[in-house]
Amino acid sequence: MNTTRPKIIRTAAGLQPSRRSAIAPFIVMDVMQAAAEREAQGYGVIHMEVGQPGTPAPRAALARVAQALERETLGYTVALGLPALRERIARHYAERHGVRVEPERVVVTTGSSAGFVLAFLALFDVGARVALPSPGYPCYRHILTALGQEPVPIVTDAAGRWMPTAAQIDAAARDQGVAGLVVASPANPTGTMLEPQRLAEIAAACRRANIWLVSDEIYHGLTYGMGEKTALTHSDDVVIVNSFSKYFSMTGWRIGWLVVPPVLVRPIERLAQNLYISPPTVAQAAALGAFDGMDELEANRRVYAENRELLLAELPRIGLDRIVPADGAFYLYVDVGGFTSDSLAFTKEMLAEIGVAATPGVDFDAERGSRYVRFCYAGATADMAEAARRLSGWSRLKARG
Repeated sequence: MNTTRPKIIRTAAGLQPSRRSAIAPFIVMDVMQAAAEREAQGYGVIHMEVGQPGTPAPRAALARVAQALERETLGYTVALGLPALRERIARHYAERHGVRVEPERVVVTTGSSAGFVLAFLALFDVGARVALPSPGYPCYRHILTALGQEPVPIVTDAAGRWMPTAAQIDAAARDQGVAGLVVASPANPTGTMLEPQRLAEIAAACRRANIWLVSDEIYHGLTYGMGEKTALTHSDDVVIVNSFSKYFSMTGWRIGWLVVPPVLVRPIERLAQNLYISPPTVAQAAALGAFDGMDELEANRRVYAENRELLLAELPRIGLDRIVPADGAFYLYVDVGGFTSDSLAFTKEMLAEIGVAATPGVDFDAERGSRYVRFCYAGATADMAEAARRLSGWSRLKARG
């Protein structure tokens, strides 16, 4: 697990990869690989590293896929996605948020990852500066960097619930010339959320500065007390990114969506035609069915809520008590500074010695992440209880606890 930029390796003829490919690794994927290698050696691992549910796609999604496999050719769809799926996603906003979205503004994507590529290409030119809260999802800055754009960190802290303020947005626009802001609520890695008033203030700040607001709402549906609000409540000139990966329990299906202003539909369509042709047709069929599996998905959310309560009770008992209780998603961002100043080494030892895989905070915050670890609690409750038991007996924690 290496946080540095990759070493440039030349061919015998002196050829080398592009400079734009020299982005930092997505460390959680390296942790996932290390955990898989440990399992291949016959050791048990409790997976708290990758942000993915331990449950499969809902049964209704699988049933829709079975029908499609039997009856359809599963060829290309149009670049923006199946009309029926775009219509169903639009209806979802009316049902969950009371917000009217025209289906024409919905863009189906190959996961939220492709959604970010399409959005960043459509919104920002080469050299554009884009504000990002820190800590935050690392792929925001890595994608921007690979596209020749410049991520500008906005430093947040536990006292502010790891969320930016409107004053910080005003300052970034005025002093650093940012062209946009990416914000997530619930957030990765912290699980904290924007209060409705702060979301409204941030949307207003973006309007004042005439900069794009990109709202990552991939963890909508996974909240524990505070209800989520879509940024569409405050403006139609925002870009919404969402996915079937988290709440809908469909990470490997690689299917997501954007909601965009009308002015962006055709530019994004041209990009999607050329970069992806169309989203995976079989995954679009599954996504259509997933909306019929809400009871099953709500049952999953109740398990996450139970896991959250278990860890918020057990971790403080073993000295891991500096946590901002997560409002949503399925993460706890834990200050482990009382035990280490090197979260990367700390998580390597945790995996090797007790078989608990977690993600070092340096994946999310290069400056301060060395004293934080992200634990994902999207697995089975029995696994979360076992992880707490293993951590409670771990000599690394006992040594300074």
